[in-house]
Amino acid sequence: MNIHNASRRQFLRHASALSATVGSVAAPLALNLAALGSASAQASSDYKAIVCIFLFGGNDSINMVLPTDGASWANYTAVRNQAPESIALLPPGTAVNTGAPAGSPARLGGVLPINPLNAQGRSFALHPAMAALQALFDTERRLAILPSTGPLVMPTSKAQYGQASHPKPASLFSHNDQQNTWQSFRPEGATQGWGGRMGDLFAAQNARPVFTAISTSGNSVWLAGETVKQYQVGTNGAIRMGSDGNGRIYGSAEVARALERIVGGSRGTHLFEADLATVSQRALDAELTLRSALKPASDPLFGTPPASGGYSANSDPKLQYDNPLTGTRSANNLAQQLQVVARMIDASSGASIGARRQVFFVSLGGFDTHDNQNRAHADLMARLAHGMQYFDAALGAMGARHAVTTFTASDFGRTFTSNGDGTDHGWGAHHFVMGGAVRGGDLYGSFPVLGAKNANNNNFDSSPNQLGNGSLLPENSVDQLGATLGRWFGLSDSQLLDVFPNLRNFDASRRNLGFMV
Repeated sequence: MNIHNASRRQFLRHASALSATVGSVAAPLALNLAALGSASAQASSDYKAIVCIFLFGGNDSINMVLPTDGASWANYTAVRNQAPESIALLPPGTAVNTGAPAGSPARLGGVLPINPLNAQGRSFALHPAMAALQALFDTERRLAILPSTGPLVMPTSKAQYGQASHPKPASLFSHNDQQNTWQSFRPEGATQGWGGRMGDLFAAQNARPVFTAISTSGNSVWLAGETVKQYQVGTNGAIRMGSDGNGRIYGSAEVARALERIVGGSRGTHLFEADLATVSQRALDAELTLRSALKPASDPLFGTPPASGGYSANSDPKLQYDNPLTGTRSANNLAQQLQVVARMIDASSGASIGARRQVFFVSLGGFDTHDNQNRAHADLMARLAHGMQYFDAALGAMGARHAVTTFTASDFGRTFTSNGDGTDHGWGAHHFVMGGAVRGGDLYGSFPVLGAKNANNNNFDSSPNQLGNGSLLPENSVDQLGATLGRWFGLSDSQLLDVFPNLRNFDASRRNLGFMV
């Protein structure tokens, strides 16, 4: 791919838009073009991708990564072992009780010990259903843990949280607002996310900018940029508009071509009609490109070729996980989403796509565990661990582990306290970062102190890291997480400060969390 020609095409597209503007509007657009020229000058010959796995509903990460030292474990067990149903997991080495109810701590067995390189004088473990990630952290060291991470305007202590004058993210503890804040640093209504804004700076390096920001999970504000528009795919690949896999409608190629002419052409001057035609034509062109560029899902790199008959993702052993509720193998939609991401990454070097930088968004829902948490969370942890292990293996088969970094995100963490059989809305949460360029096998940030309840039965005076209901006060900010990924991606210091607006409020020594090589 000729990167300079691609950069020139992207520049001319912006320049033509600028030529239509007059007066004061042109000045900021001119500045944006100057920034585009600067970004284009940083052309890269390598390929890199960032993949966001968003856990919708607010993951109870306190049951995902656990401190198991004596004091922490005693407080953890006392707080979470509440009637009518304990959600406290069992200590390392506890045998599985096959007679216990599905998903219960007894049926799961003990938590799985891990050994961080810097254990901070403590011991740690993973949820019992996450055996797939234990070796990835301990032995292969391609998995890192970011303790108590969440949106912050600036570093915030427990005392400062109680001060009305101290800046804090808007609408804390609200699902929609915090999903948007994680993805865009603004509450619900935001139109641009930090994944898309990174894409803006690198789209000119891609032969087909349409393939810069890609979602397998519908519309995502994280992928929306100022100029980059996200492209949505399904778990089977490109989403076709009307025609079948052979390019026909009602068995006719001519009918399919007629539909394409109609939906891709504008017959009037109405702006909405013209914009819709542009989007439709973009979708038609992109689908045609992907149709020939993507290897089939059954290719040995991504799936299990069928011995006979057609391929089915739902019956592919690679895409099935051990379901802790049924004791059988079940299809994992997260793995299916990551399969199509792997297929697109594999095709990225081809002449028809020619990508240098891409950002991807996949998701897993069901984390709003106010009740029935034992069953729901065990299943979700098994899906997440299997999906990440599958993706790591697929990237390994492709020789692409060092080029792709995957991280988890969620609305928020959940409360340390139990409401009887579940947890409520919190703030900070532990998160994973995975990849061949990740300094794995360690914790990045101080792990929070899990306190004991006081006489009021919910105020954690003994912990500097927990609020009234045991919610975790973030140790790391989303800006710091994103900036560390952005630096690896190729952003300059000035670009990082532009993409991550709160980063300047953090000491320069803490803007890079250090988990990337």
